[in-house]
Amino acid sequence: MRLAAAELVERREILPRQWLQAYHAPSLASGSRAGQFVPVRPGDFSGLILRRPFSFNTVDPATGILTIHFRAIGRGTDWFTRLRPGDEVDMLGPLGRPFEVDPRSRHLLLIAGGLGIAGVRMLADEAIRDGRQVVLLFGAASAAEVYPSSLLPDEVEYIVATDDGSLGHRGYVTDLVVDYEAWADQAFACGPAPMLAALARLAAGRRERMGVARLGRKGGGGRTNPVGSPGARRKAFLQVSMEQNMGCAVGACLGCVVMSATGQPLRVCREGPVFAAEELDWEAGW
Repeated sequence: MRLAAAELVERREILPRQWLQAYHAPSLASGSRAGQFVPVRPGDFSGLILRRPFSFNTVDPATGILTIHFRAIGRGTDWFTRLRPGDEVDMLGPLGRPFEVDPRSRHLLLIAGGLGIAGVRMLADEAIRDGRQVVLLFGAASAAEVYPSSLLPDEVEYIVATDDGSLGHRGYVTDLVVDYEAWADQAFACGPAPMLAALARLAAGRRERMGVARLGRKGGGGRTNPVGSPGARRKAFLQVSMEQNMGCAVGACLGCVVMSATGQPLRVCREGPVFAAEELDWEAGW
């Protein structure tokens, strides 16, 4: 974990009230992984005490540039929209546990709902870099809220669903998953909790529905990875990045807790934000 002064180099509003900002922060761009996040301190200290956590949207270690994608929804995030190139902010990171891709996986299915694209966008870059194939399923309320395809690598197959049918599939993005679950070795998702819960239910029935084996040694031999470990998550078909509100972002305040399938509290900022879907109790109603 590193503390760094990050200089804003570019800003643009890519969707209504949604901003993409690029910062020069070499010490944070080096060593960060998809799924991790960076808490940023607003500069106006008249009541804006807490840092705002943002997922790493893209990272380029060669140039030291990282980007964040956020929606302006309150006083804190609105403050960031008023920054201009050359302004500096205080960043802390990288924090959180990242997505875990099994080295044998060749086909990755990414699923994003709305602003959840920020949670999986970096994984697309990592997968393409490593020679994997990527399909991205994206869901939004209408065409006006669809993530621009121009911001994705050309190698990504991009499929859109809108609630009102104004672009792509009419319905929920979860409707599209069954068309790709046979193709995908692993799936990674970020978005609203109801969407993630629906995906978790689909993933839970996938093995029986399709007769596919879990990733791992034949016959289940060898050492068993503890639940929640990188090894266990790497073998899961579905990993999810949770969008809980964070207070301290370092595990002290317990404001971002979700419940595990065994009834134990898990801190999204420390044990997450990425989890294997089967780790969580989707009926707990966080």
